[in-house]
Amino acid sequence: MNYTQTLDYLYSRLPMFTRVGASAFKKDLDNTIALCNALKNPQKKYKTIHIGGTNGKGSTSHMLAAILQKAGYKTGLYTSPHLKDFRERIRVNGKMVSKGFVIDFVKAQQQLINKIEPSFFEVTVGMAFSYFEQEKVDVAVIEVGLGGRLDSTNIIHPDLSVITNISLDHTNMLGNTFEEIAFEKAGIIKLKTPAIIGERHPKTDPVFIKKSKEQNSSLFFAEDELSVANVEKKINTLQLDILQKSQLLLKELQLDLTGTYQLKNVLTVIKTVLELRKIGYQIPDKAIYQALKNVKKLTGLQGRWQILSKNPLVICDTGHNKAGISEVVQNINQTPHQHLHVVIGMVKDKDISAVLALLPQNASYYFCQPQLERALPANELAKQAATYQLKGNLFNTVKEALASAKENAKLTDLIFIGGSTFVVAEIL
Repeated sequence: MNYTQTLDYLYSRLPMFTRVGASAFKKDLDNTIALCNALKNPQKKYKTIHIGGTNGKGSTSHMLAAILQKAGYKTGLYTSPHLKDFRERIRVNGKMVSKGFVIDFVKAQQQLINKIEPSFFEVTVGMAFSYFEQEKVDVAVIEVGLGGRLDSTNIIHPDLSVITNISLDHTNMLGNTFEEIAFEKAGIIKLKTPAIIGERHPKTDPVFIKKSKEQNSSLFFAEDELSVANVEKKINTLQLDILQKSQLLLKELQLDLTGTYQLKNVLTVIKTVLELRKIGYQIPDKAIYQALKNVKKLTGLQGRWQILSKNPLVICDTGHNKAGISEVVQNINQTPHQHLHVVIGMVKDKDISAVLALLPQNASYYFCQPQLERALPANELAKQAATYQLKGNLFNTVKEALASAKENAKLTDLIFIGGSTFVVAEIL
């Protein structure tokens, strides 16, 4: 098989969560363990850092990988889902895995894959772990796919575990309450391994505290120790100071990720760096400054309050649940514009009403659907949106919706594209 045929085999042969949803989610680690045992457990050959959470884990993973890279570590980065190219999921020092490796791995493991019948995600985890071993990385930043306790990535024994935050998402699989979801996320907290929680929440804090005590793990809440000050938002950068217990720690730090929700993520990242230093990682301040100013360039991160064009301003963001859209709306409100045009599509298994309730009524909506089985039909989305006084037109594809928005928008307007990671993926 060539590269395209190899991907077709993976996509069609294996259950894929992004395509079919909950039916692809395996409620145990058996397949991953069997797969990695057959691969001689490559994940044990290098250091790892595990990052979970409801929102912000992708940005946090990329920022941390960029910092480690700039500190001189050969750094693996495993994230999901991809936006444009499957190989985005597996990177070393920002460079995507080669097509040749993907082909060779699947060819070599095809018999094993047919025997074990793993999910698409389980195979990509094994592929990533193997690639990082082959590339002899010093450390790999591993992003949780879904939940934590039963996620395929949870066979690693990291130097440190990070949980960004908890909000209600994937409730059909992880539970309907903050406490239930926190229990699943807390599953990545390991024995005698430091754990960092990005944001406090009265319902989830006790869950993390209980788990860390059971595991004899040191637990830190980033927002207890660190805070931001003197925030200055520019069109291409977010500038801020980081304070530690009210004392200046990092002055005029610049982020090339300009969504204001990154202010929470950066505290999690900096606290993680401080703890990594304690266990022997050599990470100078210079590496932090250089990395955070160039995260997108160093790691290839896309889709986070990303400016696609100007006059009119076109911005996309992968936020897709209540907490994520809340942050998106805040950023829209802080972005000067005359009229707002929203290109929106969603998938069926989200809390759609909670998202729609947050969106501004004084905007023009372009309802569409991404090209996958889980997509909510555009007419159903428009029907639900109407109950929240959100008015607009229907489009067969995301691209048609954007073309119409561009046609209608004045130079001083703002076009926002989002509602689903897959809507953003199609635009990119």
